[in-house]
Amino acid sequence: MWRLARLLGAVIVGLAAFCLALAGNQGVVSPSPSQTLDHDPGDQRDDASPWGVGSGSEWLSAFPSFNPLLKDAGVRWLRGFYEWQTIQPTRGYWNWTLPDRLIENARANNLHLTGSFGYFASWASADGGTRKFPIKDMQYWRDYVAGLVSRYQRDIKYWEVWNEFDGGFAENGTPEIYGEMVREASISAKAVDPTAKIGMSVANFDVGFLEAAIKGGAAGYFDYICVHPYEKLNALEDGGEVDFLSMTTTLRQMLKVNGQPTDTQLWITEIGSQAPNTPDQRADKRQAILLAKAYLLSIASGFRRVFWFEARGPSYGHNTDHGLVRADFSLRPAYRALKTLSDALGPDPAAAGWLNLEGGYGFLYKVNGAYTLAAWARSKWDVKVKFAGDVRISDIEGIQTALAAGRELTLTDAPQLIFEVPITLVEQAKANVNKPYSWAGDFAGVQTVNVLLRETSLEKGVREISSDTTSPGGAGEDSWRRTNISRPGGEGHYVYFAVDPQFVPFGSRKLEITAVVRRTAVDKIAGMTLNYESQKGYVNADYVQIPEGDQWQELTWKVSDANFVGGWGWNFRLNAISSPNDFLVREIRVKKFN
Repeated sequence: MWRLARLLGAVIVGLAAFCLALAGNQGVVSPSPSQTLDHDPGDQRDDASPWGVGSGSEWLSAFPSFNPLLKDAGVRWLRGFYEWQTIQPTRGYWNWTLPDRLIENARANNLHLTGSFGYFASWASADGGTRKFPIKDMQYWRDYVAGLVSRYQRDIKYWEVWNEFDGGFAENGTPEIYGEMVREASISAKAVDPTAKIGMSVANFDVGFLEAAIKGGAAGYFDYICVHPYEKLNALEDGGEVDFLSMTTTLRQMLKVNGQPTDTQLWITEIGSQAPNTPDQRADKRQAILLAKAYLLSIASGFRRVFWFEARGPSYGHNTDHGLVRADFSLRPAYRALKTLSDALGPDPAAAGWLNLEGGYGFLYKVNGAYTLAAWARSKWDVKVKFAGDVRISDIEGIQTALAAGRELTLTDAPQLIFEVPITLVEQAKANVNKPYSWAGDFAGVQTVNVLLRETSLEKGVREISSDTTSPGGAGEDSWRRTNISRPGGEGHYVYFAVDPQFVPFGSRKLEITAVVRRTAVDKIAGMTLNYESQKGYVNADYVQIPEGDQWQELTWKVSDANFVGGWGWNFRLNAISSPNDFLVREIRVKKFN
């Protein structure tokens, strides 16, 4: 969590005196509003709504109870389907009972259902399981896909191939195998329904796996891409808004490099945050805030559709779950936040621009010919804004208040919606379309970025995330942060970092990473490994021991295969698993080299 104590002065918003700090036309930029429809208005299986919710298999059978709640919250899309094993328990026999009921209920609640192909039926798998490769015969897969599409083409247009193939649901699976599964699913599905759309799906934000699957056979056989960026969502509590916004830019850069259409639809088909099983004001509020930011940032950055995971969820071992509703179907604040957003922004909100409110985030949406602004501050910041005209304000619970022109509004980390936005402010936001986001600064053209670690770290293109794994110490120029290898759970062995995506856009490979470190005492031997994102996923660089002495030492690693996309929310970390003692970290530098 950020330990920032900065107090910002009042920002006179909507007046000529308000100046935006804009960067050059490089790096991560906000998307242009879509000029063409990406769906057929006459297709009853489709619409332009971004509002989706998913359900895991554990409690999918509760759909008769939660689907009406989703409808009331303005949700238009449901991601949840029965597995191959349930629908076709033996070869040649189809049991349509459960999916038929799901389809009927979704239709009754005006919900579009997205389908999924997976996992294995036990009779189709070489080992008799449902998640282990190889498949006995690819023809089984083709027939299964064709059977599903033939049965449900009237109601389902979008089909995901598998779920998190890279995330533990496909033992012995490879990107090449997944590429083949996508290709064969696409051919089989479109032979039955030429209008069917096929989606590729990955856990987290695994761009490397997507690229490898495209190279491995999926090129030209998919219509949309699905990611599950849970870690990007959690990083919003560490000031990760720009990293979140950069995902669409990274994906489109990857598509371009691999000769795929750059206007391919991008979806988030899982994203979520857990809350306690019983009401807890603080934790429930946190979940609601993260939900609001997930939808607002996704729409602002160009994701076509967003599915919160999940509608109603089982406990995951710590008496918490992801559900919008609890096990007893009582509504969480996150549910009310979703309803507030869908009511305010309508079924087809369009991103219209952004504002830097002296460090506060502002995102403009066009709603039925008018404009609504969503705004919040980074955690621990105090941002004061004023407007040139009268406005209405809504919190994420839907409580509205009037704010007279010139009166002060305090932005917190909880998003607020501003209606009747002054025209001057609208024009400023619209002028920022296609310009780099400026909240963290412009690092597109520099050669080196760094962070000075202290209680309130000084960030210049690098930031420590999950900073509660370390503790601050020292004073003034000799400030530092210390590992905590005795911390329960093991996380104290790691110091995590993210690099500004403008500095390392997709395709950046050659980087020099330097850690300025010191032993805690002359006789306390300590060292570390560098873990970093590469083209093959997260990998380890060499273990380096900190030289003896009480002076600050520079340890440097050169890597030539970097791929900093934040797949698990971080780009690199100092790993002290093999260190016998803690150590101090004063500075981290990242430099490009040829």
